[in-house]
Amino acid sequence: MNVTATSETDRKALRFAMTLSLVIGCLMFVMKVSAYLLTGSAAILSDAAESVVHVAAVFFASYSLSLSYKPADEDHQYGHSKIAFFSAGFEGAMIILAAIYILYESIHKWMTGLHLDNLASGSLLTAAATLINGGLGGYLLWLGRQKKSLILEANGKHVLTDCWTSAAVLVGLGLTYFTKWLPWDPICGIIMAINILIAGGGLIRSAMSGLMDKADPETHRQLVSLLNRETAKHGLSYHALRHRNVGDAQWVEMHLLFPVGTALADAHRTATAIEQLIEVSLPPRAYVTTHLECQGDHDILHPEK
Repeated sequence: MNVTATSETDRKALRFAMTLSLVIGCLMFVMKVSAYLLTGSAAILSDAAESVVHVAAVFFASYSLSLSYKPADEDHQYGHSKIAFFSAGFEGAMIILAAIYILYESIHKWMTGLHLDNLASGSLLTAAATLINGGLGGYLLWLGRQKKSLILEANGKHVLTDCWTSAAVLVGLGLTYFTKWLPWDPICGIIMAINILIAGGGLIRSAMSGLMDKADPETHRQLVSLLNRETAKHGLSYHALRHRNVGDAQWVEMHLLFPVGTALADAHRTATAIEQLIEVSLPPRAYVTTHLECQGDHDILHPEK
């Protein structure tokens, strides 16, 4: 089995992106709290609360990214990359907690009385935060997909969720400013909370799929196509194909059945060639294990298969 490590260039790019996310997340929190202190808006307070959750999630994501690069050891013989799924699940849970808080605050402020000040200044700060988060979220999502990093991709989705939250705040503040009807503010907060709940649920489902080793249909299709072609070319057959996403790679296992009389050295050479082809065909990389069997007595030795 040939294991290809993530390049140091990719690691530096991912670390830089995570650090940038953390720094900008802290800046966004300061801007949104300032906007809330100026306006007293329930929607802006909700947006600021989501930023607190985001900063906490980025800290965990940053730790997860570093841990995922740690090589296999005696206690973790398959490595540490599955932390990516825990990170995505944690981020999803944090988003859901933020949504619940936003719902509570929006309803509470609506019931206890509404009062808004300095809407223009608060809107400018919120607009600036929206633009910055939109650019950052797009960059994180693009880089996460390019480098096949679930941790960075989840963080990018969280940042974009924060961006859409801020955009919804702007809509609510605009409606309040032009119509003078104050309930637009908490209504906007409630709508944001529902949207955030959906986003958080999506991240948790993604994390659960990875932790439960749910097979990816596209990966399976690609593997079957490749194996059908290669085994036919070498006069072989295969079965017991299994694969799973381990966070930053695909782990693939299969049995290769060789014709009677094939020399072990020849069989091993052919199996290695197929393994190497799979490793370079599945992005970002794959770990492949094959089990060599003889077609002649396979059914006798393994009647259940």
